[in-house]
Amino acid sequence: MNTLWTRITSEPDALGESPFWHPQEQRLYWVDIPGRRVARVQVDGLQAQGAAEYWSLSEEPGCIAPVLGGGLVLALRSGIYLARAWGGPLHKLADAPYDTGKLRFNDGKCDAQGRFWAGSLYEPKDQALGALYMLDGQGLHRRMDGVTTANGLAWSPDGRTAYWADTAAHQVCAFDFDTATGQLSGKRLFHQQPPKPSGWVWGSATPYGGRPDGAAVDAEGGYWSAQYEGQRLLRLSPTGQVLAEWQTPVVCPTMPCFGGPDLKTLFITTSRQGRSAQELAQYPDAGGVFAMRVDVPGLPVMCFQA
Repeated sequence: MNTLWTRITSEPDALGESPFWHPQEQRLYWVDIPGRRVARVQVDGLQAQGAAEYWSLSEEPGCIAPVLGGGLVLALRSGIYLARAWGGPLHKLADAPYDTGKLRFNDGKCDAQGRFWAGSLYEPKDQALGALYMLDGQGLHRRMDGVTTANGLAWSPDGRTAYWADTAAHQVCAFDFDTATGQLSGKRLFHQQPPKPSGWVWGSATPYGGRPDGAAVDAEGGYWSAQYEGQRLLRLSPTGQVLAEWQTPVVCPTMPCFGGPDLKTLFITTSRQGRSAQELAQYPDAGGVFAMRVDVPGLPVMCFQA
């Protein structure tokens, strides 16, 4: 394994996603989407303090965020829910605004104003029917659409630029963000990855850098993008240029986040779902959660204001 990274979990996820650092608890939270569970573990430096805890759910959690005053907001397949305590009752805040037989919620997080955002994923993946939704005190609002797999949601440090990726299109777009209304405008291409080569599978001689999955932004405005199947993490400038690249310890990183007391610990979730036996034999840590130290701190997690 790449020596920059330390694995902090012992039990692998099928598809880990949506990590965030809870500063009051000094815990890392994340989800295992097909495993239908939320996970958390206390971390000191690059070491887990004890085993991870798991909260089993009846359906897939696409993303989660902390709630101001305690608890979690969860985007499940059937809707968005509030839980005031770990493992506690789920109170539905909004029904899923799509056909739950073909779509589910995927990547999301809260903005600085305490609104919860969640994008959707169109599971047949043959049409761009995914969308981006915002939940506030007035309900659930559709803010953007036209993607197959919503991913990579993040905001610039000043909150005036939003980023949103369509993994299937290999692209990240930037938007002007109205902090007062939550409206997105001025859509523009931020970063484009080359398409996946026809017939590519892991182990092919044909090079493939992966496609943009989850993301996080640091205090300098750098956009950190996990490159699924590319075995790497990119740091992009505020104008979309590649500033740095880190090899990840497994082929399919899914989403980074910043944590630790100084927000200079970079955590990343990964996937082993659907990977070949040959790949998993070479990368048995696939599905683990990893951490490394970085020089530029990240931005703190934003809480949902229920």
